[in-house]
Amino acid sequence: MKNNNFVVLIALIVALGGFLMGFDASVISGVNKFIELEFGLSKLELGWAVSSLTLTASLAMMVSGPLSDRIGRKKVLSIAALLYTISAIGSAIAPNFLFLILARMLGGIGVGASLIIAPMYIAEISPPKMRGRMVSFNQLNIVLGISVAFFSNYMILQLAQSDAPWAQSLKFNEYNWRWMLGLEAIPAILYFFALFIVPQSPRWLAMKGKYDKALKIMTRAAGEEEARRVIESVKSSMNNDGKEDKLPLKELFKPALRLVLMLGLVIGILQQITGINSVFFYAPMIFEQSGIGTDAAFSQAIWVGLINLVFTLIAISLIDKLGRKPLLVIGVSGIAICMLLLSYGFSSATYTLTNESVKNLPAEVDEVKLSAMYDKTYTDDVSFKHALRETLGDDMAKTYESELITSAVTMNAVLILIGILGFVASFAVSIGPVMWVLFSELFPNYIRGLAISFVGLVNSGVSFLVQLVFPWELENLGSTLTFMLYGLFAAAGLIYIIMKLPETKNRSLEELEKILVKSK
Repeated sequence: MKNNNFVVLIALIVALGGFLMGFDASVISGVNKFIELEFGLSKLELGWAVSSLTLTASLAMMVSGPLSDRIGRKKVLSIAALLYTISAIGSAIAPNFLFLILARMLGGIGVGASLIIAPMYIAEISPPKMRGRMVSFNQLNIVLGISVAFFSNYMILQLAQSDAPWAQSLKFNEYNWRWMLGLEAIPAILYFFALFIVPQSPRWLAMKGKYDKALKIMTRAAGEEEARRVIESVKSSMNNDGKEDKLPLKELFKPALRLVLMLGLVIGILQQITGINSVFFYAPMIFEQSGIGTDAAFSQAIWVGLINLVFTLIAISLIDKLGRKPLLVIGVSGIAICMLLLSYGFSSATYTLTNESVKNLPAEVDEVKLSAMYDKTYTDDVSFKHALRETLGDDMAKTYESELITSAVTMNAVLILIGILGFVASFAVSIGPVMWVLFSELFPNYIRGLAISFVGLVNSGVSFLVQLVFPWELENLGSTLTFMLYGLFAAAGLIYIIMKLPETKNRSLEELEKILVKSK
């Protein structure tokens, strides 16, 4: 029991990197609307503001694994904590769009490093029977960060409308998006200092030949008998694989690793190509498309965070009991169904402005110009938005898009809410946490750092592209086709999982290596 408590404590501290990643990534969802207007951004520039963080995260993933093999997992996580802090402060004070992008890109380096190294570290210190749950702590903290970001964005939006003297003195109204971005500095500083009580990874120490230190730490984590077995297994694995300080990327593409590499790549791509970060990073924008208005869109985004949190907890409770593959099959099936449901919901929408429906529009909207669109029915969001831009001009149409959609749309907004929340629940109970558990299990000791960095790079690269093009997709393809594509990708991934993925629960990392990696 004492050993378990030690592992849980260390895993929770290390997984705080996931909290920062989740907060850093999704806080932008509340910022989008304001920076688009303040900096006069196009849809692709808005996509760049969101995805720039993921671009540098992708590059950091490729470097952080090998770097952690050289200097240790703990040092890399400490560097990441410092980068989060600098990025949060820099984003909050950004005087222009370029400065904001550079600050977010700096934070992306921290995201990439913590996203790869935190689950790797936790897997290396956890006993096999606890490993699935402990590694899932990282995903749990990611969703906690996402939830807190949605909530803090909503609260700042409310404080911006408050008449309280203290709220007005802090200028929440004038600096709303700056407050949203700057709050991250607080948990980032706490994470940096909390890492001082975290020991080095025992498996990393053993790989460096520091067996006594490794045994001492592993004994605290798993007991003396299990610790000796683990250290001996690492010795044997390193002797068999050939200990190298630096491994070239081509090692990953050798026939012996073909199966595990393909599994890692498919799972990594599938996690992002089904659109999860479109939902997390643009949740208020998506909800505004259903015509519920800005305030309601921000409040419904909180539900996205809460559902994500609840179902991640369910996944953690089931992952070592039910197994990795059953969770993936159930969850990815749900993802496909919910995305196709969203596609149907938006396809059934119609948009009609009438003399009555525009009465609640802001006074700044030119109703004389807008009257040219009265009583015309548009059957899709793309044609309606195009008509708005032609009628009112780009600036006016962009500024009041949410209010205009609210005035015109006829659709089942509850169906959209159910589809989004069902999708998030399906993701959170399956491929969200399970992917990182599988990444930490599939690859052999000698190449784990490089392998996780590579598949993490691909995962993050796909995420970057999804985030970058999502505003453009909504503008040019429309909601119906965008969500249909996500659903079809999920269906294809489900077929691969059923046919190819083995179960990994309750097996040591060294045992899995013997099963999944062909003999040299």
